This record gives sequence, structure tokens and C-alpha cells, in this order.
Amino acid sequence: MVRSSRSSAEPRIRERRRKLSPTVEVTRVRRDGMYVRVNSVGTDGTRPFLLVPGIGVSSTYFEKLAPYLNEFGPVHAVDLPGFAGVPHPDHTLSIRDYADLVGQVIDELDLVDPIIIGHSMGSQVVSDLVSRRPEISTLVLIGPVVHPTERRVITQARRFLQASWHEPNTVKVLAISAYLFCGFRWFFRVLPKMLSFPIEDRLPRIRAHTLVIRGEFDAVAPREWVEQVGELLPSSKTWEITGAAHSVMYAHAETVARLCVEHARESEQAPVDDSRLHVAPETPATDEAAEHTPAEIVTAIGGRILETAGVLQDDDEKIAEGKTIAARAIDQPED
Repeated sequence: MVRSSRSSAEPRIRERRRKLSPTVEVTRVRRDGMYVRVNSVGTDGTRPFLLVPGIGVSSTYFEKLAPYLNEFGPVHAVDLPGFAGVPHPDHTLSIRDYADLVGQVIDELDLVDPIIIGHSMGSQVVSDLVSRRPEISTLVLIGPVVHPTERRVITQARRFLQASWHEPNTVKVLAISAYLFCGFRWFFRVLPKMLSFPIEDRLPRIRAHTLVIRGEFDAVAPREWVEQVGELLPSSKTWEITGAAHSVMYAHAETVARLCVEHARESEQAPVDDSRLHVAPETPATDEAAEHTPAEIVTAIGGRILETAGVLQDDDEKIAEGKTIAARAIDQPED
């Protein structure tokens, strides 16, 4: 393991976030009778980020991270069919199906060489996609799943509970609300697809320079597995965030953003393959209840209620308004 100090780039990234008004725009990309909800922040620049969440959850998991990533262009976070109130398809989707939908987003929005980030099951989706798209040069895998020897429901449930113990309360609330929208029936239809997906077969085919990130307490993506992921990739860097768990990009958004931005800049130059596990020093975890005033918390809750109403009413404008209200209320950079 290699321990590293905090980067001098962090104040600049924090300043960029302060200048970015977190106004969220919502659009839909359709394919084969389904649609992907795309939630976008920022407009400046030509090279976008594209964020793909994990099983059962929504793009809201990226709401802390997204404003920090507006370094090269807009940031797009997707809600996939069956999740976040996007209608369930008539048939169960495979990882390849989800990957093709994300590819449709890239094509329809005309995203040129986007920097793609996948979290948890999203890491499988983007790995499958990028392994078939050699033109994509930059990839980030956060908490990649699943270890080939642990493709059992009971094992993953135990690991998820272990990781959840170390998550901030805000993340726990987000998870519960997201799973309610997903519905347990759809979740357990997709779960076998996730458990059986051989990500280890896709990783060696990826030509993109890849950043792999895990949290110190991420039992879902254990250290030895993440190190193996780094070794399977032709060009990679691997980082562990001290004090973080599975949803590291929410609770430690600024640190993850710094790594992603530096990685993207390196990919444009001469990427260096370094799969050794680097360890980032501990930073305080984000906890909205601890870091915001009662008025800000009430405003954020109001935004989430409005977003929920928009989902239930199939009203993208109301979803965007609710997301914007909540994002502005919680837009508090780490000290």
C-alpha cells in the first residue's frame, strides 16, 4: 500500500463548486420502449462526466459528487429503468441491457469521450460498455462488484450490512427511499443478474485508463478484490479512502472528485499504469444533519418531497425543480 497526502488541487476544486449553481436539468433518452432519466448539472466545457449508480438506487447518490466534477464539462447522472421511479420494463434486464441503455445516452446526447463513473452494480454496467467501446479513454470504478468466489445472496447481504454500519445516516435514508421506489420484486429480479455477471472477464478488455476506488470499510468491495480488479485492468490506478464505506462518493465527495479530476487530466496526457493500492488520508464524512442549519434541512426535505411528487406524477420538470432545491440546500463544501 502507498499512503498519500491531500492534494493541493482540492482548494481549486472546492472553489469551482462554490461558483457552480447546482441547477439540475432532467431529460429522457429512449430505447426499445424504455427510457433512461438523465439528470444534468453544469453546461460549461466540452468533456462531460457520465455517472451510473448501483442496483436499486438512484442518481441522488451522486448529488454531493456531481458539482465537484464540473471541471471539463457538464455532469450527467442516470436513473436506469426499474430504479428511481423509472418504469419497470416488461422483462428483466441483464447487465448488457443496462450497458446498451447507457451507450444510448452517450450516442443521443452526443457525448464525446465522456469520463464514465460506475458505482457498485454500475461498475459492472460501465465495464461491459467500455470493454466494447475502445474510443472511451477514461473510466472510474467505485466499489466494484462482485468477487467471483462470493456470488451468493446470503454472502452479499452480510457484506452489505457490514458496510452499511459505517455509512452516514443520510445515505441510509437515501437507500431506504430508493429501494421503496425500486420495489423488492424488481430488485430481486435484477439481483441474480448482478451476482452472476463475470466482471473479471470484461476488465482485461478495457482499453480506458481506469481509476478504481473503494472505502476502507467497504465490505461489499473488499480490499483484496479491489486490488485484483486493478491487476486485471490493462491500465489502472487503485485508491482506498480512509474512513469511508461503500457509498464513498457521497460521504467523501470532495476527495473522490479530486481523484476523478486528476485521473481524467492524467488520461489526456500519458497515463501511468500503477495498480498498487494508494491510501488517501481520512477526511470528515458528510452528514447533512450535522453540517446544516434546521432551515437548510427543512428546505432539502421539501425539495425531496417535490421530487417524489414529480416521480409519482411522471413530471420531469417537477423532478428537476425538487432536485435543484435539495441540491442547493445541501451544497456545503467540506472544510
